[in-house]
Amino acid sequence: MDTYLDGFTRYLKYERELSNNTLESYKRDIHQFIDFLKEKEIIKINQVNKTIVITYLLYLQKKGKATSTISRSLAAIRSFCQYLVYEKYMDQDPTFQLESPKTQKRLPQVLTLKEIELLLSQPDHTQKGIRDKAMLELLYATGIRVSELVALNISDINIEMDYIKCCHTQTKERIIPIGTIAKKTLEKYIVNVRDYLVTQNEESLFVNYQGNRLTRQGFWKIIKKYTQKAKIDKKITPHTLRHSFATHLIQNGADLKSVQEMLGHSDISTTQVYTLLIKNKIKEVYEKTHPRA
Repeated sequence: MDTYLDGFTRYLKYERELSNNTLESYKRDIHQFIDFLKEKEIIKINQVNKTIVITYLLYLQKKGKATSTISRSLAAIRSFCQYLVYEKYMDQDPTFQLESPKTQKRLPQVLTLKEIELLLSQPDHTQKGIRDKAMLELLYATGIRVSELVALNISDINIEMDYIKCCHTQTKERIIPIGTIAKKTLEKYIVNVRDYLVTQNEESLFVNYQGNRLTRQGFWKIIKKYTQKAKIDKKITPHTLRHSFATHLIQNGADLKSVQEMLGHSDISTTQVYTLLIKNKIKEVYEKTHPRA
């Protein structure tokens, strides 16, 4: 069974070009499914049928797993089985026409424009504050993920042409414009701070006080600090700025396709969740203001 998982992992990485986080999630889900099969003494992959898959999903349910977790596991198993059928290791796909449990779609947390302004105004004019301001402004200006932010190298920035080059995986690259404010804060950081912090031959754009690449955990602490300082009564993560970026673009007339490309979504349905946020907001405004609502 583990041999099939190795082949499936290579398929996801090199043919479907999934991100490392998604890849690890798929591997974990399939590994747990294979452990379940071993417990049931199912040793041949062709023994796996629809009944066994349903039994596994019910097993997850009995263990108290969330509906979203069960749906994700089924999605991973479905991809795994489709791969096995394609490679002729399995005669037919046992997940065919098997429906995922219905989940209530949770809408992402976003900040208002006023809250964005408040958060971005918190860093001071010290070296650390200038660096932090540049990171926050760039995150909101481009909608990139925190993993992409800390992975940026100085060579990925084109100040003259007002864009950054972002690679979510080794094979996917996208060019994202940066706004005037983000450009100014970035220039200020590069000229006045970065050159005094970096160690020799360090390519990272954002570095810590040891002169090395800033980590995701390091940035999480930074955004938590400024959230508390701004006294914003919302749970803010680095992804909140990404959600706010997309929502504010769509609110101001940006088309979904352009937003999808900037965010790096492979499926436009992922981007469409932001239109639901806007519809909910319109409904909320209507119910609060219309005399007969």
